[in-house]
Amino acid sequence: MNAASPRQIIAYLAPEIPALSATFVYEEMLGLARRGVTVIPVSVHRPHQPAENQAELASRVRYLYQGSRAKQLLAGLIRLPFQSGAWKALGWLRADIVECGPLRPASWKLAYQFLVAVRLAELLKQEQCTHLHVHFAHVPTQIAMYAAALSGVPFTIMAHANDIFERGLLLRRKAERAVKMLTISAHNIAYLKSVGVPAEKLAIVRCGVSFAARPTLPVAARREIYRIGSLGRLVEKKGMDVLIRALAALRDKPYRIELSIAGDGPLRGELERLVEESGLTGTVQFVGSLAHHQVREWMHGLDAFVLACKQDANGDMDGIPVVLMEAMSQSVPVISTRLSGIPELVVDAKTGLLAEPGNPADLAARIDQLLGSTELRDALSAAARTHVEREFGQPANLDRLIGHMGLATRALATRQ
Repeated sequence: MNAASPRQIIAYLAPEIPALSATFVYEEMLGLARRGVTVIPVSVHRPHQPAENQAELASRVRYLYQGSRAKQLLAGLIRLPFQSGAWKALGWLRADIVECGPLRPASWKLAYQFLVAVRLAELLKQEQCTHLHVHFAHVPTQIAMYAAALSGVPFTIMAHANDIFERGLLLRRKAERAVKMLTISAHNIAYLKSVGVPAEKLAIVRCGVSFAARPTLPVAARREIYRIGSLGRLVEKKGMDVLIRALAALRDKPYRIELSIAGDGPLRGELERLVEESGLTGTVQFVGSLAHHQVREWMHGLDAFVLACKQDANGDMDGIPVVLMEAMSQSVPVISTRLSGIPELVVDAKTGLLAEPGNPADLAARIDQLLGSTELRDALSAAARTHVEREFGQPANLDRLIGHMGLATRALATRQ
């Protein structure tokens, strides 16, 4: 088995590592490590909800926001003159403040993030990092780009959804300074081009699913009771309320549905009240948060997986939820919505079914269509499994990521 050069040392920066809500970040890091790349994990914050079974990774994470802000500012000011790229980085900061507007709070935050970047730049040099890869194009990238200028270490960006649609500050400048601005979908590519990001700086890398495929394809069967599931943080954009209302519309069917909702969040109480008001008590079960290693077993007990994504009141929406890829990799037929990059994964009537976002009646019709045909369930789940493996699997997307980072791809070509 080929091994990577020991000089390939990649720093990984994300908002929270290892976070239960962003398993794709640490799974990607672990995938690179299995290919022989040395990965230095760096997190802006400590996770509010750490991922279980990742104690070894958590023990190696360096946290940037530690201690009082006053101490962080003072430390950055004291160490700044000793950074080889200080004048270049200060030039970037000045240009960014002018573009944002000197009186805007965003500009003051940039100045703070600049001084935090001094610590990251020192870490990059101490660890002899050859590259910096950053997940999310908002705060982590604002720190990363200044650290790259200060240290001379090149960086790549992985853009997702909220970080560009709702918090997309200085996107063109960030992309121009990076080796590449990577993102998860063609939908995002089109959006980034529309706000001025140069096309040559953009490329697609999916958040590759790391679950091993289900050993054997289950055979769909007609049942008196079907079990469907949904998993996600209980927030508006996940559309759990839409799913509950769709379920209420299916009560007169010749079959029953049991719904298992995995995940937790601020809307749990409101959703539990909606279940009671809809007469679905005993039909809908809230199972709480699941550790990543528990998700596969939970999915294996489902007849279908439904994620009713929608745009929330602030304009936030999902990109391509990894949990959909995970369900498809386990040969569980899926239903989602025509939103953002989701149709690139769930190709309607080919790898799954799509409903209109925020429309319980349309979602109910799609659920009834799926449960009413064993042939459709079998066909969709088989095609979905192949689609995920070829386009959304972790091995293929690690290959893409490695290529864009500029690593020694011939030494890293061995797939997992």
